[in-house]
Amino acid sequence: MSGASLPDEKRPRAVVFGCAGERLTPGERDFFAACDPLGFVLFRRNCRAPEQVRALVAALRDAVGRDSAPVLIDQEGGRVVRLRPPAWRAYPAAARLAALPDPDAEAAAGLAARLIADDLARLGVTVDCAPVLDLPVPDADPVIGDRAWGTTPDRVIRLAHAFCEGLIAGGVLPVLKHIPGHGRARVDSHLDCPHVEERHELLSATDFAPFRALAGMPWAMTAHIVYSAFDPAAPATLSRRVVDDAIRGEIGFDGVLVSDDLSMRALGGTIGERAGRALAAGCDLALHCNGDRAEMEAVAAAVTPLSTAAAARLDRAENLRRRPPAEFDRAAAEARFDELLAL
Repeated sequence: MSGASLPDEKRPRAVVFGCAGERLTPGERDFFAACDPLGFVLFRRNCRAPEQVRALVAALRDAVGRDSAPVLIDQEGGRVVRLRPPAWRAYPAAARLAALPDPDAEAAAGLAARLIADDLARLGVTVDCAPVLDLPVPDADPVIGDRAWGTTPDRVIRLAHAFCEGLIAGGVLPVLKHIPGHGRARVDSHLDCPHVEERHELLSATDFAPFRALAGMPWAMTAHIVYSAFDPAAPATLSRRVVDDAIRGEIGFDGVLVSDDLSMRALGGTIGERAGRALAAGCDLALHCNGDRAEMEAVAAAVTPLSTAAAARLDRAENLRRRPPAEFDRAAAEARFDELLAL
C-alpha cells in the first residue's frame, strides 16, 4: 500500500522510474533505496526471459523494501509491447481485434487482456499501460494509428471497457491512455509538442467521451499535448487548467493520474523542471522511463512524497487489484482467442 494514513515524510516519492538493463546494478539499487520511488516501469531492454524478469521485479521491490510497489509495463499488443516472442505470446494490435464482427470483437478484447494479465501476473507486474482510448482523425500523426480501438466513441468505449475488465480480472490494473485524448495530434509527442486547436464543445463530444465513460478505472496517463481551448501555453501534463477543468472536472476521472514519459520531446525545460511542473499541475505521479542515472537524480531532487490524495487513489487501485481472481483456464482461453482471430 502507498500509505494514505502515513505522514508525508513516510510516503514514497511521487515518481515511477525505469532501470538500465536486465539486472539491477548495485548503484541503481543504492539510488532507489535512497530516493524511494513509488514504483518502476519495464521496457524492452529489461525483458529477455520470464525468470530474468521475475528476478528483476523482485530486486526492484527489494530495493525500496515494499512488496506492493507498482511495476508498470506497456503491453498493448501490436507495435507497443515489451514482452515479445519467443519468450511470450504475440498479441494483435487493438485495430486488428476491433475489425472483428460484433460481438466477437468485444470477446476478443476481453480475452486478449485476460491473457496479457496472466503473462504479467506471472512476472509480478501489476500495472499495464493500456488500453489506448484515443480517437484518431484522418490527418493525425500515425503514432496512435492501429493502437486505437476505433474512431467513434461508442465503439472505443465498449472494446476498451472489455479490455480493462480482462486485465482487472487477472489482477492487473489498466491505465487509460492518453487522457484527455491524443487522437488529433498531428505530430508525434515523442518528437515535438502537438497543438490541438479544436473547440471545447467538439473535444467534449468526441475525444473526451471514452475517458468520461471509463472514468471509474483506476489509472490514467496524461497526453503531452497543448489543448488551446483550455490552456494555450502548456501541454496537459504540465497544465493545472487541463488537469482540474478537463481531466478531474469535465471527464470526472478521480483515479491515479500518471504523466507520460518526462523524457519525451514534447515537454520543455530541464528534466527536473518537467517533473516538478507535472506534480504541480495535478499529476499524482511523474513517469521517467529511460533509466538514465543523471536524469533520474535530477527528477528525484524535484519530486515530493505522494500527496494524501494520491496515496488514497493508489490504495483504492490496489484494493481493486487484490480482489480474488475468477477461475481461469489458460489453455481454453487461448483456444477461444485463436478461434476468434481466425474468423
